[in-house]
Amino acid sequence: MAQLRQAYPELQARDVEVLVVGPDSREDFERFWTKEQLPFPGLPDPEQTVLKLYGQEFNWLRLGRMPAQILIDRSGLVCY
Repeated sequence: MAQLRQAYPELQARDVEVLVVGPDSREDFERFWTKEQLPFPGLPDPEQTVLKLYGQEFNWLRLGRMPAQILIDRSGLVCY
């Protein structure tokens, strides 16, 4: 997240928006966003509906979802 926070102004200059989706509760997201002072939006997804929709991997050995970066264009198509 620190790298995204640092790169965020450059990403915005390139007309890119960052949205972080995670399997945590709204309260956990809010606490983390406040503590880390993250400038971009975060979407709590405790039911993992969005995460599953975009095919984020789940690894039982690591006890959860694996990090994923998905680029979606303005029309909603997954580019990367």
